[in-house]
Amino acid sequence: MNLSIKIFISLLLSVIVGLILGEENLPWLKAYIAPIGTMFINLIKMIIVPVVLSSLVCGVASLGDTKKLGRIGIKVILLYLVTTAIALIIGLGLASILQPGVGMNLVPEKAPDIKEAPTFITVLVNMIPANPIMSMATADMLPIIVFALAIGIGITAVGQKGQPLLNFFDSLAEVSYKLISMIMSLAPYGVFALLVPVVAENGPKVLLPLLSVIVTVYIGCILHALIVYSSIVSALGKISPIKFFKGMTEAMLLAFTTCSSAATLPINMKNCEEKLGANKSVASFVLPLGATINMDGTAIYQGVCAIFIANIYGIDLTMSQMIMIIISGTLASVGTAGVPGAGVIMLALVLQTVGLPMEGIALVAGIDRVLDMIRTCLNITGDAAVTVAVSQTEKGK
Repeated sequence: MNLSIKIFISLLLSVIVGLILGEENLPWLKAYIAPIGTMFINLIKMIIVPVVLSSLVCGVASLGDTKKLGRIGIKVILLYLVTTAIALIIGLGLASILQPGVGMNLVPEKAPDIKEAPTFITVLVNMIPANPIMSMATADMLPIIVFALAIGIGITAVGQKGQPLLNFFDSLAEVSYKLISMIMSLAPYGVFALLVPVVAENGPKVLLPLLSVIVTVYIGCILHALIVYSSIVSALGKISPIKFFKGMTEAMLLAFTTCSSAATLPINMKNCEEKLGANKSVASFVLPLGATINMDGTAIYQGVCAIFIANIYGIDLTMSQMIMIIISGTLASVGTAGVPGAGVIMLALVLQTVGLPMEGIALVAGIDRVLDMIRTCLNITGDAAVTVAVSQTEKGK
C-alpha cells in the first residue's frame, strides 16, 4: 500500500480513537502513546541538520556560479514575499465575508506571555554564526543555512582542491536521504501516536465554540493552495496542479501531523526531486530557505485572527488598517524567521501595528495546535511550489 494512503488511514484512525477515548483517558494516552510520537519526531529532528547542511553545500557547489546563486536567490525571495502578501489578502478578505467571532462577546482574562520579536537588523546579525557548531547543536536554521552557503561558495572558488570536501558532503547527503526513507516507513505509527492525545484533549466541546475561526483559516489555506500554488506550478513550473498535489501528498500529511516545516523538510526534498522533477541543486537551496522564511499559512492565520479579534471587541477595521496588516505581516514573515512560536509573534506584531487588543491572542491560543496543522501544511506546499517554479525557469541557464 502507498505510504501516503497509510498515513491518511492512520490520521483517520487517530481521530476516531481520540474521540472515543476522550479526555478521561488523556493521562494514559500521554504516558504510553504520546512518547511513541515524540520518538518519531526525534528521529526526524535527528536528520534535519545533516540533510540541510549537506544538501545546501552540494546544491550551492553544483550551481558552480555565484551569479546563478544570486539570480535564484532573488527569484525565491520575491516569490515568497508575493505569495505571503496574497495569503494575507485572502485571509482578510475571507474573514471579512465570513465574519468569525461575531456575536461571541468573549472577554479573555489575560494574554499569554509572548517573547519580544527581534528587530530585522538583529535577525540579520544573528544570521552570521559566530560558532557554526553551536548553531548545529541547537538546530538554529538560519545560521546553518548561511554557513552551508559559505562552504558551498568556498568549494566552488577553490575548484579541484575543494572536491574531496564536496565528496564528503555528497556522501553525507546520500546517507541522509536513505535514513529519511527508513524513518518515513514508520510515519503511520508516528502520526497515530501524535494525533490521538491531541484529539482526545481538544474534542468537540473545546473546538465548537471557536469553529468559525478554524473553518475560515482552513478554507483560506485550501483556496490559497488551489488558486495561488496551482497558478505558480502550471504557469512557471510547467506541470499539472494535479500532478503537483499528488506528488506532495506524503509531505503535506506529515506537515499536517507534526506542525513543523523543519521536520517535514527531508521528505519534502525527496518528493520535489523524485516525484515533481525539481532540479536537485535548486531544491537543495530553495527548500531549506523556504522552511525558514516562507509563512503563507501563518499569514492567512494572521488575517483571519485580526478580523476575529476585532469582531470580539466590536472594533471596525479601516481599509488603511488592513493595508498595514498586509505590509507588517509580509515583512514580519522574514523578521521572525527561525524564531520559536513565530506564528504567535507575528500575530502579536500585526495586532500591535493596527492597535488591536493584545489580549485577543489568548482566545486563539487554545486552538493554536488545530490551526497550526493546516498552516504548516500550506507553508511546506508553498516551499515546493516555488521550488518547482524556480527549477523550471533555470532550465538551460
